[in-house]
Amino acid sequence: MSFLEGKYIEVDSGVELFVQDIGEGEPLVFIPGFTFTTEVFSKQIEYFSKTNRVIVADPRSHGRSTISLHGNDYVTHGSDLASVLQALDVKNATFVGWSFGCLTVWEYVKQNGFDDIKSLIFVDMPPKSLSVHNDWVEGPLDDIAAIYNSYLRNSAGQREFITSYITQVMVQRELEKEELTWLVEQSLKTPYYIAGNLFASGMFSDYREEAKKASKTVPTLTIVAEHWAEIAEKYIKQLTPESQVKVLGGHMMFWEHDEKFNEIVKGFLNENWGKD
Repeated sequence: MSFLEGKYIEVDSGVELFVQDIGEGEPLVFIPGFTFTTEVFSKQIEYFSKTNRVIVADPRSHGRSTISLHGNDYVTHGSDLASVLQALDVKNATFVGWSFGCLTVWEYVKQNGFDDIKSLIFVDMPPKSLSVHNDWVEGPLDDIAAIYNSYLRNSAGQREFITSYITQVMVQRELEKEELTWLVEQSLKTPYYIAGNLFASGMFSDYREEAKKASKTVPTLTIVAEHWAEIAEKYIKQLTPESQVKVLGGHMMFWEHDEKFNEIVKGFLNENWGKD
């Protein structure tokens, strides 16, 4: 199966998710972040599908999945994920959530518990996005409000926001024009009016309790970006001290530093799955 091939799974009336299910072995489930698609995990699919069953899906209103006017929130994304895994008969999996994809994982845990989870990997996302305290958060309240009210009101604003976020937060090196264009295009497959809904849902989420339960129940790894590593590590040690913590690159370190990222994940899996 090539990276562009896949199947469609209906998760709601008239709503189908584009899903790739590649390889054999212990299942790894990758969940993309805010407005991004399965394609950002191409280097993980190529690497891990040699030894594992790798499952990736475009969330509703992302990528090649159905653009839906309802369910554009992380509560629904959690139940959509459960529907996909049930349809594929996935058991005892490791979930790898990136950015807002971590919210999908925590919501799945909230709804379904840990029966079908072997381990969890959270990539660069605090379980509560906003706080008036000096916590690990997505950003200052005024900055978050400005993004919602000024940028996610039309396609041009969404394009400006995501371009700035990619170049300033997600990737550390200077991107080639073609690379930046491709990344922006991945995000813009989600219309701005849906991106606004997802942004608000993510920013007002609070999964601290699920994060605590997760780290106490199954092996958990949190990988954080270098730019906020100090405050993130301190926060994780306080909230979920059982979680392992690794620091690497920018917000999209799995794409920019794929070899190092894949080695970190492989080491975690080997440690917890008893592989050589």
